[in-house]
Amino acid sequence: MRALLVVLLVLATLLAWLQYRLWFGVGGTEQVEELRGRVEAQARQNEGLEQRNAALAAEVADLKSGEAAIEERARGELGMIKPGETFYRVVDDARIAPLPAEHALDPDAQRRAQDQTP
Repeated sequence: MRALLVVLLVLATLLAWLQYRLWFGVGGTEQVEELRGRVEAQARQNEGLEQRNAALAAEVADLKSGEAAIEERARGELGMIKPGETFYRVVDDARIAPLPAEHALDPDAQRRAQDQTP
């Protein structure tokens, strides 16, 4: 009977030690959950990077395949224009005061401005 009690005590101690290692030890459930979170975060980051890479690959293929993309990029980023084109720059800024009527290109507006001056 005493031997059975010792074996039972050893088995209970072994079970307690294994449970402690399972829950709190190295490679336990806390670390597994932490690693799962890190894996999910890395997967989200990889997905974003894959989308960016796909967009860049499409842009590279577009630049290699035709002049339209190169021309669009040169116009947008470098401000290039073709010979014979007229370049208009539109400035949308509220701080710029409108031109007085005497500086207008419309001759009628110039006449009206002269008529209004005393």
